[in-house]
Amino acid sequence: MTEARGRAALVTGAGSGIGRAIARRLARDGFRVAVNDVDATATGRAAAEIDGLPVVADVGDRAAVGRMVGEAVGALGRLDVLVNNAGICRLGAIADFPEADWRATFRVNVDGVFFCCQAAVPSMVRQGRGNIVNIASWSGKSGAPYFGPYCASKFAVIGLTQSLAREVAAHGIRVNAVCPGIVGGTEMRARVDDAARALGRPTGAERVGLIPLGRLAEPDDVAAVVAFLVSDEARYMTGQAINVTGGLWMH
Repeated sequence: MTEARGRAALVTGAGSGIGRAIARRLARDGFRVAVNDVDATATGRAAAEIDGLPVVADVGDRAAVGRMVGEAVGALGRLDVLVNNAGICRLGAIADFPEADWRATFRVNVDGVFFCCQAAVPSMVRQGRGNIVNIASWSGKSGAPYFGPYCASKFAVIGLTQSLAREVAAHGIRVNAVCPGIVGGTEMRARVDDAARALGRPTGAERVGLIPLGRLAEPDDVAAVVAFLVSDEARYMTGQAINVTGGLWMH
């Protein structure tokens, strides 16, 4: 892929799981990477692995996001790539889903993407180029029982992606989404599986038989697609929502 030396990236929710894999991949490809998470310990650990810049912030807090992006641009000199990965997933029937959990889901999954994009776009406009990748989900393309609020939030992420892509294309900024399927080996997977068991629903591992490629996704599978989208190899792609599902969802 295109040489990325000198370019700078910010990855949210990168203290573990998919975000951490994305930060590692971008660093390996030559990006200087600012690593964000709300957990200071996880942020520091993940940043140290790649000699990155730790930036602790809650993406659901507009003021904190502004400070985070300002710190990243100040330290790295520019911002070429923003990966909005931070997210949460809480399960439950829509009819009795707690309002607090609904609002928490949208605060992180939707407000977080919105605030980070708002904070990053001005810098990218000044540069005359930039890349934003929003981590959505296959759940943003099809509703699923007990995943209603999570699905709604990821549908919203895809809508934001498409709208922003049209707004900033003339400034040389591309905006795409990645839609992972069932990803194994992460803290979120463990939490979701626990919640699924409590509801009498199948875990991720128990759904492997539904996946044509015969295995759960790994965080690195998602990171590889992000790396492609932010490279010049994908220079004519914007407004897309790319499935990384092993064939579980085809669209």
